[in-house]
Amino acid sequence: MFQRLGGVAAIAAGLTYVIGFWVYFSILGPVQYGSLSVPAEQHVGFLVENAALMSAWNLVIYVLNAVLMVVLVIAVHQRVKAAANGLVQTATAFGLIWAGLIMATGMLTNVATSQIVQLAETDMAAAGSLWRSTVVVAAGLGGGNEITGGLWIVLLSLAGFQSRTLPMPVNLLGLVVGGAGVASTLPVLASVATMIFGLGFIAWFFVVGVALLVMKPEPATA
Repeated sequence: MFQRLGGVAAIAAGLTYVIGFWVYFSILGPVQYGSLSVPAEQHVGFLVENAALMSAWNLVIYVLNAVLMVVLVIAVHQRVKAAANGLVQTATAFGLIWAGLIMATGMLTNVATSQIVQLAETDMAAAGSLWRSTVVVAAGLGGGNEITGGLWIVLLSLAGFQSRTLPMPVNLLGLVVGGAGVASTLPVLASVATMIFGLGFIAWFFVVGVALLVMKPEPATA
């Protein structure tokens, strides 16, 4: 059943977040990779030395995650749509948009990584400028705030409450995590809200994944 496949996709998506956080805190964080307070040329040097790692990281946390997200979005849509049709349609639209933004971020970042590494061989200053531009565009697509994903989870959780097709803990956690995603658009809350969203989303992925695996699937029609 597709809803159970969605459960597997949710757990796998949670694991991509775990991998992403592990790489960030163990490798990228100590060198302040991505920080605009560090000279761009220093980031380019790190990128040149670790191009394979960064490309693999981007593929996992963005491209693979986006593929898994599409499966999950459709699976939860099937589960709740019959009893909360209009609300879940809106939620699904935001979920698919978000998956597209995640995919675009990963593809952009990997193409830019290749170009930056090549450019660094002849013009380090130009490579640094391209790195800065890539960071800004990637942040605008989805790395800088989480409003699209936040709206998806908030609306999905409300649909879950209305339809009673998702467990109460999943809906409550979804409201908290989704609310943090929406709050990440506020500059004063962005840093804390983004961290809550990222860590909370791991938990949400796992609990919704287990729910989809163990609960009796809802009819896919209507």
